[in-house]
Amino acid sequence: MPKQPAPESRPEDQLLPMLPQTMQLALAYAPSRARLPTLALLALDQRLAGLLRHSREPMMAQIRLAWWRETLGRDASEWPEGEPLLAVLRSWQGANAMLVPLVDGWEALTGEAPLAPAALEEMVDGRAAAFAALARTLGREDEADAAQVLGRRWALADLATKLNHPGESVVVRRLVLGEKGASPRVSRSLRPLAVLEGLARDNLARGGSGSARSVFKAMRIGLLGR
Repeated sequence: MPKQPAPESRPEDQLLPMLPQTMQLALAYAPSRARLPTLALLALDQRLAGLLRHSREPMMAQIRLAWWRETLGRDASEWPEGEPLLAVLRSWQGANAMLVPLVDGWEALTGEAPLAPAALEEMVDGRAAAFAALARTLGREDEADAAQVLGRRWALADLATKLNHPGESVVVRRLVLGEKGASPRVSRSLRPLAVLEGLARDNLARGGSGSARSVFKAMRIGLLGR
């Protein structure tokens, strides 16, 4: 009996294992219609982060980021085939240019340490803009502002636990303290964003060491919204 060829893996199946556990947890609460666009955003964020980590020189990171900026600004019909991330980004239905600020935000981190407060703010604003863009892409224009707040708070808490330079950490932690009031609640389509923000704040409160309670916290936010 001839051997059957192995089924070809879907782009999303290739991308999911590359996400950190917190993002995988958050994505589990995305409704089916929101899953691919949300995965695309999270996978892009991690791809851009990886470009910075694996580039020996800032110039190399900037060149690679420029490719993504240019690609996201073009129509998806002009994109090359065979790149799983681009395949999943097609789920944004032509709204991919709204993700360019995310590229700009990561590029702001390519400067010399200590990064200026304005560069750190640009990074935070880029991630926040991407969250708002996801809300608009999913037809939740009325929740774009709430998504932006979640994105800003997630970005600040995440950065605060990952920056190595003491001066940069001080700046970001001050910005964290400047975020007043309860985090906004969002509909199920955007619930993964609330999960990410909640887990990041919890991680920061625990000194960046993570927590075995992450799964339970994600479940509570994912199911109840807070």
